Amino acid sequence: MNAFLYGVALQWRLDIRSKSLLVTCYVVPLIFFLLMGGIFTSVMPEMKDTLIPSMIVMGVSMGAFIGLPPSLIETYGSDIKKVYKANGVPLYLGLITMAISAFVHLLMMCIIIVLLAPILFEATLPSNLPLFFMALAVYVIVSLSIGSILGLVVKNQAKLTMIAQLVFLPSIMLSGIMFPIELLPKTFGMVGKIFPASWGYKLMIDDGFQIENIWYLILVLGVAIIVCGFLLKKQESN
Repeated sequence: MNAFLYGVALQWRLDIRSKSLLVTCYVVPLIFFLLMGGIFTSVMPEMKDTLIPSMIVMGVSMGAFIGLPPSLIETYGSDIKKVYKANGVPLYLGLITMAISAFVHLLMMCIIIVLLAPILFEATLPSNLPLFFMALAVYVIVSLSIGSILGLVVKNQAKLTMIAQLVFLPSIMLSGIMFPIELLPKTFGMVGKIFPASWGYKLMIDDGFQIENIWYLILVLGVAIIVCGFLLKKQESN
């Protein structure tokens, strides 16, 4: 247990020094929040009620889909994997430590948004903060599970960037955080429901922590865990 905690702490410190993670988990999401928060609340004053979950969905999606996978490629697509095997370290340990580290970084970014939004844009705080953070934790974990699949499946960094964008952009544009999903064509609305972002957004708004909003996220998480387990076993056999 001590070795595991040490591994998590070490990975967290390594991630702090990572420019890629710094950009995707802090710089870009927070700049987007500072710029778009003022625009959204000026154009649509009613968005003050949903600004916090909207900005969090964008930040978490970027960190999970664009920030985490490159770290996984660096580990499982290089000689680091051989070091794991040579020392008898389970391959899943690297994935778990990186996912936990990314979870902590994304949670810190979300806390910054929660603290600043009411001050800068008069955004409404969630009426039930414990439930809000429970919903946030669920959404972050599910998003990281999808990012883990991307990092384990794609071996090439250039391809990963393209595929990650193909997951990230529809997640943001079709989730309802930019504009009401009712304004989208029905086909786009149905496609948007494939991505966890729309479900995470509904889960985090007031009175949204209900079974009809969480079941799909749990399903996606379960499938992602099975797929990651299969991919890690395949890595061990190679």
